[in-house]
Amino acid sequence: MSDLEAFRQETRSWLEANCPPEMRQPVRDEEDVYWGGRKASFKSDAQKAWFEACVAKGYTVPAWPKEYGGAGLSAPQAKVLREEMSRINARPPLSSFGIWMLGPALLHFGTEGQKQRFLNEIARGEIRWCQGYSEPGSGSDLVSLQTFGEDKGDHWVVNGQKIWTSYADHADWIFCLVRTDKENKYQGITFMLYDMASEGVSTKPILLISGNSPFCETFFDDVNVPKSYGEDCPAYVGQVNRGWDVAKYLLGHEREMISGAGGGDRTAAIGAAMLRTTGELDPILRAELAMFDVDALAYTAMGEKFLDEIKVGKAHPAQPNMMKYAGTELNKRRHELMMSAGGSRALEWESEETGGGKPSRNWLRTKANSIEGGTSEVMLNVISKRILDLPGA
Repeated sequence: MSDLEAFRQETRSWLEANCPPEMRQPVRDEEDVYWGGRKASFKSDAQKAWFEACVAKGYTVPAWPKEYGGAGLSAPQAKVLREEMSRINARPPLSSFGIWMLGPALLHFGTEGQKQRFLNEIARGEIRWCQGYSEPGSGSDLVSLQTFGEDKGDHWVVNGQKIWTSYADHADWIFCLVRTDKENKYQGITFMLYDMASEGVSTKPILLISGNSPFCETFFDDVNVPKSYGEDCPAYVGQVNRGWDVAKYLLGHEREMISGAGGGDRTAAIGAAMLRTTGELDPILRAELAMFDVDALAYTAMGEKFLDEIKVGKAHPAQPNMMKYAGTELNKRRHELMMSAGGSRALEWESEETGGGKPSRNWLRTKANSIEGGTSEVMLNVISKRILDLPGA
């Protein structure tokens, strides 16, 4: 038996022993997702047990080094773990922007002091982060941001506003792009880390068309941000006025995160919904389901190819843009098909039968997928210029 196959058998046994049956059921509502942080609470004993078992094993961040709270798995081992968790439909033990976005940036740009402090807190679910990027006048043109940090020697005084800050009202800390030099558009931005409990920070939820409010407006009014949190632990990542380097790197991981929805369940559930509704499979919709399946499989294969290219150092820097565009467009198609399969019942908004209008609310939510993290139009422009080498207008 190869080492990798032995690891698979060991992983399978560990999952059978440690993943409660409840944690193998589909996520039904927001409380089924554990985000960690100062304000967190567990919905059930099963959720708590699954989380604690994964923390002890390093499986909240399996590919991170052990000294930073991970399991130190190699890329092939991490892939095996993902496959085995998917096989039993195991829920992620911890959802976190710290894991998906800030963590990779700290591993790449952070000091040892920052890694020891923040990565371990992220891995243990002790800190919940939000992302301070977009502003009312700075979305796709992010470098035009105006939130400003005035240098006061040992600290900055930050004033400004961010928008579309996901779960800012639940977050403990924020990783935030702040202009610290008004003279230089690209080299005048600093990537800061600070506590959302700081005096002068406030949030206001934004009600979406789906009826939910995961996004917030975030306001900074004379917020004091220290330049250091201790030895070798500055309050900024990378260099002062060079935060755009960190921001671009992080955006690649954000786009991969958003694109992940495209590789989810394909169409078995959609077909089942249609059978419950109509008692038969409409031949035209059945053909559309089959076409979607083919595209979803191709998307998964593309993702595997890109991962292999990353391992051997042959990845193109614009590949996350390809994944983001294809993944978000696929996810929108998936929910369009779900709505078609559900018929008039899918339009229902409040009943217990539909989980409080889950099909229609999720369908409406997907419309934001092609805007957040970079619009589809911007992604296509990047792909055209950087991969296809097409001339600009």
